[in-house]
Amino acid sequence: MTFTSVNPHNPDDVIGEWEAAGDGEVAAVVDRARAAAKTWRRTSAAERSAALGRAAAAMEQRAGEVTALTVREVGKPLSEARAEVARGISILRYYAQLALLPDGETLPAADPDALLMARRRPVGVVALLTPWNFPVAIPLWKAAPSLAYGNATVLKPSSAAAGTALLLHEIIAPHLPDDVFQVLLGGAGAARPLVEHPDVAAVSFTGSVPVGQDIARRVAARGARMQAEMGGQNPSIVLADADLEKAATTIAYASMGYAGQKCTATSRVIVEEAVYPDFLDLLEGAIAALQVLDPSEEGTLVGPVIDGGARSSALDAVAASGGRVITGGKPLDAPGFYLAPTLVELDGPTGPLATEEVFAPVAAVLSADSAARAVAIANGVRFGLVAAVFTRDLARALRLANFLDAGMVRVNAPTSGVDFHAPFGGAKESSYGPREQGLAARDFYTESRTVLIMP
Repeated sequence: MTFTSVNPHNPDDVIGEWEAAGDGEVAAVVDRARAAAKTWRRTSAAERSAALGRAAAAMEQRAGEVTALTVREVGKPLSEARAEVARGISILRYYAQLALLPDGETLPAADPDALLMARRRPVGVVALLTPWNFPVAIPLWKAAPSLAYGNATVLKPSSAAAGTALLLHEIIAPHLPDDVFQVLLGGAGAARPLVEHPDVAAVSFTGSVPVGQDIARRVAARGARMQAEMGGQNPSIVLADADLEKAATTIAYASMGYAGQKCTATSRVIVEEAVYPDFLDLLEGAIAALQVLDPSEEGTLVGPVIDGGARSSALDAVAASGGRVITGGKPLDAPGFYLAPTLVELDGPTGPLATEEVFAPVAAVLSADSAARAVAIANGVRFGLVAAVFTRDLARALRLANFLDAGMVRVNAPTSGVDFHAPFGGAKESSYGPREQGLAARDFYTESRTVLIMP
């Protein structure tokens, strides 16, 4: 079965057409990875570090090419695509250095002359299932630590970002031993045999809740390790003492930038009642000022959604929520999959816009009669990825942070955006398994072995 990837700005522009992998190809890829893992795990940390360093240099040389394809394949605005590629290069360099950190620790033994050690070692073959919205950063923040710590790595990207994944492989793979880093194309027909393969020791997934939970069950059933990041319905709380103009500008871009297609995008804006009318006017103006253009243009901030189905689903969510459309709420007159940035005022925290991840340039705005009520609304969903609080009172912000059910809390900052050297993950249905990124990644991509040496 073949599939295609198209340009969401111009659906007539086909990025590529490929054959989806079947069970036989999946098995062959994993077999090659298993053989490669035996060699790769025996290479020194210095060799692995140098390999990732060379891959980072190669990415830097071809940064313009990767940026252009990212814009074309997933409709990411040029400024964001350029920043994502730079981030990907930094991720490779970061894990090149982390490969050289201590690989364990010594512990006191019962015999004072004995040596007791707990050392980390690679798990073997790792499968990565990644989405289309960050086609460079997410594959690399998974693959870089996996490779740095000595694992053979199989990347199964979203079909909508297959071209970018193949370009990453073309750039990185030559700096590694054969079959240490492979790309496997296809949809569920490729993902299922990959995650169920007995020689895949670990699976890292980013995507929707239903798919992530299904994969987690399949992986857990055979005793392998699993990590999943499954989206969010992220609140931004605006308190009465906040810098309202700055908060409006920040939230407008956090909710609508890249057409809202980030798991960390602001979905709900919860405003203290005392400043609600004033803030609503400011937010409407800030959203109206965002430019929705061809994503290859320098000034573009929003761009198209990924496909027609995503746009239809977003419009259905707006219609089903029963609120008052402040701005947007309709497709734009353009050949691509464009949706006007949409702000909907809700009377209460019900309906899809207040409870589900829409993944489009759509946000709901609600009022709350107190900070405590704002926190209750923020926590009243099944997700818990990231939350933001806008206030001039730092002590108050820290108190509220203790009560927010989110893996990440940001004060006077957008919900969107993460630091690649900090742990990343959420609460409730947003995440499953250990955290990604930073020093936390080692816990997932390695396992501890205790060694006792007697004199």
